[in-house]
Amino acid sequence: MGDPFFLYDDLVDTKTRFVSFMGENQRFDLAIVQSDRYYGKKLVLDIQGSRFAIIGQDDLEEEGYLEFAFKLSEEDAQELRSFLYQVV
Repeated sequence: MGDPFFLYDDLVDTKTRFVSFMGENQRFDLAIVQSDRYYGKKLVLDIQGSRFAIIGQDDLEEEGYLEFAFKLSEEDAQELRSFLYQVV
């Protein structure tokens, strides 16, 4: 097997916020990564659920986006959305 063909291999500075909060039905353990890589959007990692999404203000307003990305019920997604509006 030959050398890998890299599409990119960059090292960037990031700012990461780790936050945990309890919703009505579940606990959210998140890492929120900010860099200049995603056009002002944040990389949101659900540590317990092993899921992630690149999220901006427009994504929070898109119906069903958080439900799909994080496999959440509508109620749980609304709790996450309310928190992310403060962060994104």
